[in-house]
Amino acid sequence: MPGEPQSTLVDLRVLDLSDGVAGAYCGKLFADYGADVIKVEPPSGDPTRRHGPFPASGGPHREAGALWLYLSTNKRSVTLDIAQPTGQRLFRRLVEDANVVVETVPAGRQGFPPGHLDSLGLGFEALRSIKRRIVLVSITPYGQRGPKAGWRATNLTSFASGGQMSLTGDPDREPLVNAGYQAEYQAGLQAFAAAAVAAHQADVTEVPQHVDISAQECMASALELYLPWWAYLKRDISKRRGNALSATLGVFPTADGHIGLHIMPRNWPWFARAMGREDLLDDPRFRDNYTRLKHNDELMAIVCAWAAGQKAKEVYRQAGAARVPIAFVHTLADLLESEQLEAREYFQEVEHPVAGRRTYPGPPFRMSEVQWRAGRAPLLGEHNQEVYCGELALSAEELARLRAAGVV
Repeated sequence: MPGEPQSTLVDLRVLDLSDGVAGAYCGKLFADYGADVIKVEPPSGDPTRRHGPFPASGGPHREAGALWLYLSTNKRSVTLDIAQPTGQRLFRRLVEDANVVVETVPAGRQGFPPGHLDSLGLGFEALRSIKRRIVLVSITPYGQRGPKAGWRATNLTSFASGGQMSLTGDPDREPLVNAGYQAEYQAGLQAFAAAAVAAHQADVTEVPQHVDISAQECMASALELYLPWWAYLKRDISKRRGNALSATLGVFPTADGHIGLHIMPRNWPWFARAMGREDLLDDPRFRDNYTRLKHNDELMAIVCAWAAGQKAKEVYRQAGAARVPIAFVHTLADLLESEQLEAREYFQEVEHPVAGRRTYPGPPFRMSEVQWRAGRAPLLGEHNQEVYCGELALSAEELARLRAAGVV
């Protein structure tokens, strides 16, 4: 419609060969922002289909796993066994109209080690001979080169190998891993960004690209100041400190939840007043940032005692009025009830023929001239006829023979 943003990705076709969260998330971002993403699944289905949770009304179902439903929105699904020569020939035909191919070594499962596509005659050199401006995105735990190039990993080991885990947890306890698939989602996000840039350059300069994504490097690149301090000054500031780095920086328990504080020196007067402790402003132990750090244990006791008697959401409201950087730790229920997210229509209701109507998270970012779209995940092989017969001009009989042979 006139005046509505149009996606600049709408002319891109992405072949998603991935077998895990990272590649699937990369493909999801392309699909949700308008690209035509064809999920190329083995005839048995993508492994993420078997991840729960599943709807309470039924048991495990390959069409209703929450991870699959989220990671596969707006994609088309075809089944294809690229290990078979006939499957390889069909895949080459799909590449003729593609811009980007995404492959992964999935975390902890069988997948494509570096060089696997080459062994099938589908490596980067083969792909660029088919499509001059092709972009191949390879997402692996350690990248395409180096002594660990062929190693497998899980999300946990990628989180650890990139240094992130060394920062997480209490100082007197073992390191902790964050919830979910943070390492894989980071790799998928970086893969999407790199692939989008590479696809644009390939279109402008007609130069193909092989994008090499290492989950370890993605994690290491997100170490903020910790890695530069060690690299430049040989000072290790990565000691685990638990939830509270100091009395004015950390997460503190309240009567009904937790609050996060980030009180900078200029915020100290407002914070003291918000605690109802204006007397602290005249206390020589806390008159400036240096003395507050020097007497951190004493101030920590004061802050902990104050926080323990507060209600998290009430503190958040009062702090905003007092210009104090305090937020309550949002639970998942808080996010679903968030007025801010509701006003931005972040959560979307999407109907699925098997899973039913479900609530889905919205876009991770918004652009004025590129439209994000809500959509459902495809059924297994839902678009076989559309792609193989409608686009590759196979007959119904040929498709039936391929199905009987286990190719599709």
